[in-house]
Amino acid sequence: MPELTEFLPMLALILVIGAFAGVVAGLLGVGGGIILVPAFYFAFSSLGYSTDGLIQICLATSLATIIVTSVRSLLAHHKKGAVDWDILRAWAPGIAIGSGLGVIAASGLRSEILMGIFGVLGVIVGLYFGFGRAHWRLGEAMPAGIARAIVSPTLGFLSVLMGIGGGSFGVPLMSLYGVAIHRAVATAAGFGVIIAVPSVLGFLFIQAGPQAPPYTIGQVNLVAFAIVVAMTMITTPWGVKLAHAMDPKPLKRAFAVFIMVMALNMLRKAFGY
Repeated sequence: MPELTEFLPMLALILVIGAFAGVVAGLLGVGGGIILVPAFYFAFSSLGYSTDGLIQICLATSLATIIVTSVRSLLAHHKKGAVDWDILRAWAPGIAIGSGLGVIAASGLRSEILMGIFGVLGVIVGLYFGFGRAHWRLGEAMPAGIARAIVSPTLGFLSVLMGIGGGSFGVPLMSLYGVAIHRAVATAAGFGVIIAVPSVLGFLFIQAGPQAPPYTIGQVNLVAFAIVVAMTMITTPWGVKLAHAMDPKPLKRAFAVFIMVMALNMLRKAFGY
C-alpha cells in the first residue's frame, strides 16, 4: 500500500491527463490512446516508476480505457444507424487475431523498440491527420479476400503496439476506400472494441515488474484506468461544445503537430537521448 504523499502526485497527473484526453476526443473526434500512452509514460517515469515493462503498462492501460470509450461510442452511433455492421463483421476476426499477436509481440519486445514503433507510427498518423485530404482514394470498396486477410490483422497488431483503438488507422483506411466519414468513425468505434478487449485480457496475465506503479494488475494500472474513464466522461462534452464554436481545420493541424512532437519525443527516448 503506497503512502498518501507518494500517491497524490500520481492522482493529480492522471486527473490532468484524463481531462485533456477527454477534451481532445470531443474537440477533434480522435481516440485518447495517441495521447494517453506518451502521457502515461511521462507521468509514471517522472514519479520514479522505472520498471522495464513501463511502456507495456502504458499500452495496456490505454487499451483498457478504450474498451469503455469505444463501447459507449459504438452504442451511440448504432442508435443513429451509422455503424456499418457488414464491414465490422467481415473485419472483426482478422483484427482480433492481430490484436492477440500484438500482445505477444509487445510482451516480448524491449521498451526501446516499442517506443521506436510508437514514434514512427505516431509521426505517420500525425502527418495524415494534419495533411490528409478527404478526396484521396485507394479504391471504391473495402479490401476483401487476401487483401483483407493481410490488412485486418495488421491493423489490430499495430494498434496494440501503439496502445490505440480503431480510429487512428481505421478511419483513414475506410475513408481511403470510399466509406463516408461519419460511417467510418462509427464503424471504427467497433474496431476499437475488437482491438481492446482481447488485448487487455492478454495483458492482464502478463506480470509487471517490481517497480510498477501501485495498483497495477498484470500490466493494467487500475488507478489510471478508472480516473481517465471518469474524467473523459466529464470533459468530452466540453470538447464537443468547443468543436461547434471553433474552426476545426487549424485545430486539427495544431493537434497533428502536437502528435508528431510527442512521437518524436518517444523516438528520442528510444534512442537513449
